[in-house]
Amino acid sequence: MAGAKAITDCLLLRIGKNVMIRLLRQRPDFAAFFVKFLLARNIRYEEELVDQLFNSSEKRLARILLLLSRFGRQGRPEKIIPKISQEDLASMVGTTRSRVNHFMNKFKSLGFIQYNGGLAVHSSLLNVVLHD
Repeated sequence: MAGAKAITDCLLLRIGKNVMIRLLRQRPDFAAFFVKFLLARNIRYEEELVDQLFNSSEKRLARILLLLSRFGRQGRPEKIIPKISQEDLASMVGTTRSRVNHFMNKFKSLGFIQYNGGLAVHSSLLNVVLHD
């Protein structure tokens, strides 16, 4: 029903339906953790839908770059984003690779991002998202 693409090394574990139901019934701590995860995921989907409907592709790209750098999360943001292609960014933004390239060059010339072997996102990119 859905696809996913990892941008860093990861390990996946498939949990069967019966095992999951048993875990949810027998482990209240796990059930609470799982419900918290589902609620956070639904909120993220709603945010992405609103973003797609009401924001320009430039703002959507800025938001995705900030999310990838974990800006606003506990702890310090990751300055360097794992290697990701402009095609993948275009797919995430819902635009073309050439538009992503245009905006990336614009962000670079304005000093919001740098890339020398890796993509570094500066917190000043938040201005693109907040500026109307």
